[in-house]
Amino acid sequence: MARKPIKIDLTDAIVVDSKEIKQVEMRVPKVKDLKAVAHINDEVERESMLISNLTGLNVTPQEVEEWDASSYMQLVGALRAFLS
Repeated sequence: MARKPIKIDLTDAIVVDSKEIKQVEMRVPKVKDLKAVAHINDEVERESMLISNLTGLNVTPQEVEEWDASSYMQLVGALRAFLS
């Protein structure tokens, strides 16, 4: 059975397009998502791009750098759970 997208309730809101977001939905990564970021050597930048693509937030790694680390780590945790 195919895995479904998950909703992540963020402890601290993130700001995207000047809007505060407290909940994010992340879809299941596909191989094409992994291939799209395979050229990125920096782990944080690679994960940021995957998070952007899988959530539809369309944020740049520079925008992600402004998020609280706790929110970022919640999203990374969800991403890694999909990949394990």
